[in-house]
Amino acid sequence: MSEQRPPFPPFTLETAIKKVRGAEDAWNTRDPAKVALGYSVDCRWRNRAEFVQGRADIIAFLSRKWARELDYRLIKELWCFSGNRIAVRFAYEWRDDSGSWFRSYGNENWEYNADGLNIHRIASINDLPIKESERKYHWDLQGPRPADHPSLSELGF
Repeated sequence: MSEQRPPFPPFTLETAIKKVRGAEDAWNTRDPAKVALGYSVDCRWRNRAEFVQGRADIIAFLSRKWARELDYRLIKELWCFSGNRIAVRFAYEWRDDSGSWFRSYGNENWEYNADGLNIHRIASINDLPIKESERKYHWDLQGPRPADHPSLSELGF
């Protein structure tokens, strides 16, 4: 029996937006094992200059990431979609262990199999140091971004 993760391709505007928000909500848990379930067992990633393949590597990668990127909060926004592919833009805020804050901006290209699992993720990301007073993401770390929180477009990102 195969794993499934709706919505399934081919995507419509409604299902692509739902897929993006589901990914955002999962990543905001900062739970590597939970996030990895959205990816196929043999999923391939390029994240910045790092190449990752498979769920075990994804879990290890995300564990390292969130050990370094503290108080992580992410917003994703649909850029475009076609068939089984979705492109998103995103921004997330985080601090390092010395208390310095950053906003990381990027784009991701996603490809899905028929079961709705991501089989290929390509991410390009740039980090911008910010002052703590410049932070825009203040929701509770224990939950998803509130529905009434501004989107990337509304924030001007």
